[in-house]
Amino acid sequence: MKKNKNNIIGDWLAEYGNPEIDIMVKHNLAIANKVARILKEKGMGKSEFADKMGKSASEVSKWLSGTHNFTIKTIAKLENALGEDLIHIEKEYKYVHFYISDAKKQAKPSNYSFMSGYAS
Repeated sequence: MKKNKNNIIGDWLAEYGNPEIDIMVKHNLAIANKVARILKEKGMGKSEFADKMGKSASEVSKWLSGTHNFTIKTIAKLENALGEDLIHIEKEYKYVHFYISDAKKQAKPSNYSFMSGYAS
């Protein structure tokens, strides 16, 4: 592997880096970029968003830099403040078979009901 004197950290990460950390960094950057895009679309500045979140403008700047390790709780707060999903999770669909019993009739008609929800 050819080493570059000007990229010591990059070379070290390429050789010894952790793939899970690479994935985490990519996810953090994707969330930060999506928040920045939504703010731009809504015409909302960092200071206004910080006020809405009850946070300092410097904390919002850190979030938008992509260096913040977002927790699920923080992501939920961001989604609530923005009114948009930042992470899309597919719903799990199930078909449930049930029958309705009529005391006057002994027949058991079959009905299928479509239900959706998040996997648990």
